[in-house]
Amino acid sequence: MKLLLDTHSFLWFVGNSPKLSGKARQLIHDLNNEVYLSIASVWEMGIKVSIGKMSLTQPIKSFVTSQLSANRINLLAIELDEIETISQMPLHHKDPFDRLLAAQSLVRGMPIISIDSKLDFYAVNRIW
Repeated sequence: MKLLLDTHSFLWFVGNSPKLSGKARQLIHDLNNEVYLSIASVWEMGIKVSIGKMSLTQPIKSFVTSQLSANRINLLAIELDEIETISQMPLHHKDPFDRLLAAQSLVRGMPIISIDSKLDFYAVNRIW
């Protein structure tokens, strides 16, 4: 199964945080699953680092590259179909990054691993 990680799920997974649900951790570890991190999440992290809301132990490019490789996570590009989907989505969620992740989940038919129940308004397959 292909799985899309919400930004916090990625950070909690690579940081081995107890905040990540056991079910989510198990699915990410399952070698039968293909796990993806959206470039939108990388963008979100970059913005948070730049405004001081988040700190990393290394530059963002190095951090993301090393974590993707170490954890067999794939980077997911943003496609025009996903932008088109966002333009038609009601404004249930005000966070533009989460709206894009919801669109990617819908367009690509990928469940999203997220604690964010607001995503349910978009009828995504949210796993937690």
